[in-house]
Amino acid sequence: MPRRSTDVLDPRARHLLRALIGEYIRDGQPVGSRTLARMAGLDVSPATIRNVMADLEEIGLVAAPHTSAGRVPTAQGYRVFVDSLLEIKPLDPNEEARISSGIPEAAGTQAMLSNASSLLSGITHFVGLVTVPRREQFAFRHIDFVPVGGNRLLVILVFTDNEVQNRVVEMPRSYSGSELEQMANYLNAQFAGLPLEDIRARLLAEMRQARVDLDRTMAAAIEVAQAALRVESREDVLVSGAGNLLGVQDLARIDRLRDLFEAFQRKQELLRLLENCIHADGVRLFIGEESGFEALGQCSLVAAPYGTDGKVLGVLGVIGPTRMAYDRVIPVVQATARRVSSALNRSAAAP
Repeated sequence: MPRRSTDVLDPRARHLLRALIGEYIRDGQPVGSRTLARMAGLDVSPATIRNVMADLEEIGLVAAPHTSAGRVPTAQGYRVFVDSLLEIKPLDPNEEARISSGIPEAAGTQAMLSNASSLLSGITHFVGLVTVPRREQFAFRHIDFVPVGGNRLLVILVFTDNEVQNRVVEMPRSYSGSELEQMANYLNAQFAGLPLEDIRARLLAEMRQARVDLDRTMAAAIEVAQAALRVESREDVLVSGAGNLLGVQDLARIDRLRDLFEAFQRKQELLRLLENCIHADGVRLFIGEESGFEALGQCSLVAAPYGTDGKVLGVLGVIGPTRMAYDRVIPVVQATARRVSSALNRSAAAP
């Protein structure tokens, strides 16, 4: 019976597995026993290493792609490597500075997340992903109304994350400039700092409780707000650098690339996969088939949540081949998530 547990690995086997995976990540070629003996720094013969490799192959951590070739790590081998053998390197100071300057705190959320996706792709040379929070997760800061003809109003909504939305709504009647100013003053005084869902709930409660007592300004403000503060539950994920995968040796098959690019276009599967990382404590990795997503069978996802005031708003990460430099990609994802969270916190705290 083949052994099933990786706990049986002795220090020598662990050392050789780490050396094999490190060499394969650098070179992309199957690693032979003589090469491993030369670079592992152990006083053992190639024959001994072949025996260890046979044991690692038996428990599914390495595989031999050809009869006479060396070994390559499997997805399970990468998992053992990442979980117990990987030594994370500190983030390069230049890359840390690039992330900080590339995600300015004064930017609106959409621009900030777009920058984060591009940075993740640019620094790792793989695919950068960032989920976009639903707009109702943010509190609104200020509202203004501008008549645009007939019974239509332009609603200008400023949110606490510096994002601005313009919405045109059709109302049952037209409103004068003074009415619009009074309505905006009332809504800004009563509801600034609350999410849209909470505002709509309070408006409905006020309408039920004080229907006959509402003065004209309040009644008009509630009527307009009901139309203007609707909740938009669109979900999206920003994808940058998909073309980076075209030159990756491990993904050279046309059918694999086609499936990947179709997945990037559809986005729904990516959203579901990233949602699995919402409650992760730090970085989470899906290696190969662990994602449960066929198109990513030869890829890894390194992802981390971001948010504000202890509340998770979304997830960002990198998709690349399983043969990626995890010790370099992981700190890039960590630093980007920290920077986005910090920028969102400062935006929310700004007056």
